[in-house]
Amino acid sequence: MKTLAIAFAAALLFGALPATAADMDPAAQTVQTFYDALVGTMKDGKQLGFKGRYDKLKPAVEQAYDIPTMTKFVAGPGWTGFSASDQQSLIQAFERMTIANYAANFDSYSGEKFTVEPTATARGADKIVMSKLVAGNQTVPFNYRMRQAGGGWKIIDVYLNGSISELATRRSDFGATVSSGGAPALIKKIDALSDSLEKK
Repeated sequence: MKTLAIAFAAALLFGALPATAADMDPAAQTVQTFYDALVGTMKDGKQLGFKGRYDKLKPAVEQAYDIPTMTKFVAGPGWTGFSASDQQSLIQAFERMTIANYAANFDSYSGEKFTVEPTATARGADKIVMSKLVAGNQTVPFNYRMRQAGGGWKIIDVYLNGSISELATRRSDFGATVSSGGAPALIKKIDALSDSLEKK
């Protein structure tokens, strides 16, 4: 596992949880299920290569994440002025970047220990699920904001160190691009980020 993964809020890790699925809040179960897929991919990471890891993680990301909601937020107020075609292209680009981040940064397994709290905290209509990554002598908390979508609970934001919002960071990073070039420029920027991840 590359050290960059620890610093990147979109890249979350998973842990063996002593509680059974029946004991878990449904929102926590979404995170746990995703992590099961992630750690399996990490263990086979070298044999799979980037494309194999990407293909294996794609359905897991789509199941766990509410990518359309996340994309709308990172695009900011300009989203409402984008055409339906541009909105769809942005969603696809953001999904590709999310999957590529995992495929690039979680490419092997080295005995990391991951835990997911089986309970969740209500935050209005949303829920917060907490987890921790233990890698060597480092312990990094990750919190996940969950929202009901498509009949289940899905991730809509990730908080690195328990408080640093991935979406807020992305929105800040993308703001100037949206202001200067609109949706086409943002799509180009996100695609370039995905391309760089694929070449790592």
